[in-house]
Amino acid sequence: MIRILIADDFEAWRAKARYLLRVKPEWQIVGEAVDGLETIRKTIEIRPDVVLLDISMPGVSGLEACEKILQSLPEIVVIFLSQNTDKEVANAALVTGAKGYVLKVNASRELIPAISRALLGRLSGPELR
Repeated sequence: MIRILIADDFEAWRAKARYLLRVKPEWQIVGEAVDGLETIRKTIEIRPDVVLLDISMPGVSGLEACEKILQSLPEIVVIFLSQNTDKEVANAALVTGAKGYVLKVNASRELIPAISRALLGRLSGPELR
């Protein structure tokens, strides 16, 4: 069983992620967070295998949250799920140690493959303009 935490401040995006992940019965959503600090706390508490993380989070940003999570728990797979199409932001996200960056607009077709690749240790980058 692959355990996943979804971190996004918008319920609609958490719901979309839950909907997309339903096709993988061996993947279980074990928690949700609505800001960066809650993401860090819940990740340390729950210890999921994967954290789906938005870049723009209230309080502590997704980038900062990723760095703090991976400092404490380097084995956790972090994948950014963001609407930000800026290549520099995507590169900064991957520099934090995240294993993937999926644009929300492409989530329906790219999220499941990105998680699968990341679980195999392979990096998934964005297709940005």
